[in-house]
Amino acid sequence: MNIVHLSYPHHISDSIISGPFSLAIGFFDGVHLGHREVIDHANKEALEKGLKLAVMTFDPHPSIVLGKRNEKVFYITPLDQKLELLESMGVDTTFVVRFTSDFAQLTPEQFVETFIHQLNVTHVTAGFDFTFGAFGSGDMNVMKQLAKKQFNVSVVEKKSDDSIKISSTRIRHALTAGDMEKVHELLGRPFQIPGIVVHGDKRGRQIGFPTANIQAKEGSFIPATGVYSVRMLVQDEWFDGVCNVGYKPTFKSPDEKKLTIEVHLFNFDRNIYGEEVYVDWYHHIRNERKFDGIDSLKQQINKDKKTAISFLQKLN
Repeated sequence: MNIVHLSYPHHISDSIISGPFSLAIGFFDGVHLGHREVIDHANKEALEKGLKLAVMTFDPHPSIVLGKRNEKVFYITPLDQKLELLESMGVDTTFVVRFTSDFAQLTPEQFVETFIHQLNVTHVTAGFDFTFGAFGSGDMNVMKQLAKKQFNVSVVEKKSDDSIKISSTRIRHALTAGDMEKVHELLGRPFQIPGIVVHGDKRGRQIGFPTANIQAKEGSFIPATGVYSVRMLVQDEWFDGVCNVGYKPTFKSPDEKKLTIEVHLFNFDRNIYGEEVYVDWYHHIRNERKFDGIDSLKQQINKDKKTAISFLQKLN
């Protein structure tokens, strides 16, 4: 897949932008089922009209630049992961537009001229609620008016689940609640976090349950604290496991607040420090809690392990 990073104003050559393109446009955080419908429609137009399939996304999240959030923004799919998913869908070219203050001030007319006409786009597809231009002043009706028969426009209506729109916001709420089955349903795949195995306090090994301490990729959305059934990809192999997300209250003082992600893999005994891994999340087993001693903790971990094994076996 060809990845083209753009900013405003941009200076690009025809050798980079070939086209003509059928373009799906949106932020696409999560690349969930609603997003996939937009991209699939753009792909259908590409196949019917002999065009290349392109996607336009934006980085960073507009709320960072527009000052609507004080806290750090966490992504369902960080940019690298989003690009991997788009490539797996057969996208030919992805335009990553840098969302800056100057970009945010473009009029709808300037946006269309710079990011549609100059990129050799002949068909645009977006969701019904996509907006563009300063203060979101351009919607898909404005896009159709600005097309002036120089490109075609398709609008994909909302994709619903139980009569409620599938959205990144709903997925974030489900992640916050630890409802991984609902997240799986809305994404059309398990929720996944990329990360690196780093050194921890090695306390799991001391009590008979060695764990891989995962440092999640910067900006990843971490699900609610608790214990989960997971699968982890390491060294090109998938392994079943149980994961604890939390602050280890049995060992840590209430004042020591450092969130950790620890995965205990079944039938696994390798040194994997420094390895890049992917954790797929399937089922919330229980909330994190403090135990009155090591023995009661070990008993509960054994129960959690059995629960995870039983759940994951049903997926095979």
